[in-house]
Amino acid sequence: MSKNKSNEFYHRFLDEAGDTTFFGKGKIPSVGKVEGVSLSFILGMVKFRESLLPIRTKIIEPQKEIENDEYLKDVPSVRKKIEKDSFYFHAKDNVPEVREKFFKFIKSIDLSFEAVVGRKIYEIFANKHNSNESEFYADLFSHLIKNKFEIGGKLILNVSQLGKSTKNTNLMIAIETAQKRFKKNKPEKDFITDIAFNVQYPTTEPLLTISDYLCWAVQRVFERGDIRYYNFLEDKISLIIDLYDSSKYEGNKHYYNHQNKLTTENKLSPP
Repeated sequence: MSKNKSNEFYHRFLDEAGDTTFFGKGKIPSVGKVEGVSLSFILGMVKFRESLLPIRTKIIEPQKEIENDEYLKDVPSVRKKIEKDSFYFHAKDNVPEVREKFFKFIKSIDLSFEAVVGRKIYEIFANKHNSNESEFYADLFSHLIKNKFEIGGKLILNVSQLGKSTKNTNLMIAIETAQKRFKKNKPEKDFITDIAFNVQYPTTEPLLTISDYLCWAVQRVFERGDIRYYNFLEDKISLIIDLYDSSKYEGNKHYYNHQNKLTTENKLSPP
């Protein structure tokens, strides 16, 4: 590693799809039983291979176009964001016409994306995460960054805000867990990356919206068996880890990449 590399800064942009909810009121199980509660939670991270400032500018341009589009500006989900502050892309809320515009925009950007999928399995949630949603989030987070300690320099994780899960203490726990996993896998290696995090909002950091869309594309596969969006952006998706799919641990078949792609068979069934 060159001496100059230790002074370099690298950025990643993390967002999520789905939710970390396991129980409703009265501790009643809600996964697969309550509409709107996801079967999995997905945490994803984008690495850009282009300068960040021009991409931010490029994102703002289509956002303004939609705000002023005679056909789209009065769509309730668009109008709601405009009235609150200003429009920004959010895959779950956007109508198909808006999604099409932004998916094609993402296709034009030089980037790579990786994600960790956490199936909502009650036994794992109780025994591994102490029935704590923040611990569930931290576990996924640690797996997402555990192989980043060899990069060198300073890695800035720009994380989309998510309640208690993205509090400083929980993110620090996730980083410490990632360090332990790194050392377990590579005991001969040293930590040469200084990892820091910056909790952000998509309204102030437009680059998070790209991670949001990619997470949503992966979520559609696991929740609905819909591979249309995943296939469209598959060349941008370097790694997907289906973390708790123990049936495929042998041979690391729960790791998906350009050779081992997601299919409709990755659709989850309710617990």
